[in-house]
Amino acid sequence: METILEEIARLKKERNAVVLAHNYQRAEVQEAADFTGDSLELARKATQVDAGTIVFCGVYFMAETAAILNPAKTVLIPNADAGCPMADMITGAELRELKAAHPGAKAVCYVNSTAEVKAECDMCVTSGNAEKVMALFGKDEEIIFVPDQHLGGHVAGLLGRKYILWPGYCPTHQAITAKNIADMRTAHPGAPVLVHPECAKEVRDAADFALSTGGMCHFARQSEAREIIVGTETGILHRLCKENPGKVFYPVNERMICPNMKKTTLESLRDALRDMKTRVTVPEDIARRAARAINAMLAIA
Repeated sequence: METILEEIARLKKERNAVVLAHNYQRAEVQEAADFTGDSLELARKATQVDAGTIVFCGVYFMAETAAILNPAKTVLIPNADAGCPMADMITGAELRELKAAHPGAKAVCYVNSTAEVKAECDMCVTSGNAEKVMALFGKDEEIIFVPDQHLGGHVAGLLGRKYILWPGYCPTHQAITAKNIADMRTAHPGAPVLVHPECAKEVRDAADFALSTGGMCHFARQSEAREIIVGTETGILHRLCKENPGKVFYPVNERMICPNMKKTTLESLRDALRDMKTRVTVPEDIARRAARAINAMLAIA
């Protein structure tokens, strides 16, 4: 009898499909994917694949981004209810109102935003390239940064700038505290602490490095440390352990689980391929304007 992994492999061939999975997905979903990465890695990969169908195992804004970058392809998301609370913290109308209050300001959005918000922006960034991209703006330019106040504040601090920040945040990363880090340092002395820049400033200050998940993977491969403390969604531990046998990774907080990232299962991935659902589409006008912000980022990155 055909196993579910065999069924997924067969359906991928039949549908001329490629499966992209974010680092926070369930371990078994990452294993079934053709490519796994962070938002920047997957945005790049979405523009490079030849398959006619892209199945995006992540949250909705990620599938939207893939659809915007590939208007001629079919983009599917296994679970259409897999949303992002941070992305939902600002609407296009709210951003337009903020822009009206700051005429002449450049609007920059974190990739963790909806297509309608991206459409209102001059530039898009990911946690992996935000510092590099934002460094290209002039020192005297006024910058609106949405929706994540923590990533925006992190980059502003690195570059010695002050941005107009929207008070958005990731509920999962908000659960990490400086005390969590202090406790883990006591339990594992000498182990470097990596946290995601979506964490609050006091958490970033308590850590050794603030890195995207792709940055964490790179650090783990290059570091001589045998033990590493990781402050982000626990799904990343699967990739870290797989790529670094012999090293041990400890989550800063065992409760670092994004419920939306875990909504995708092997069964829902199989069903998406079998039934060609759920297709993600973006209205043409919004997609065209959002593509400008995304492609401006990719041209730099």
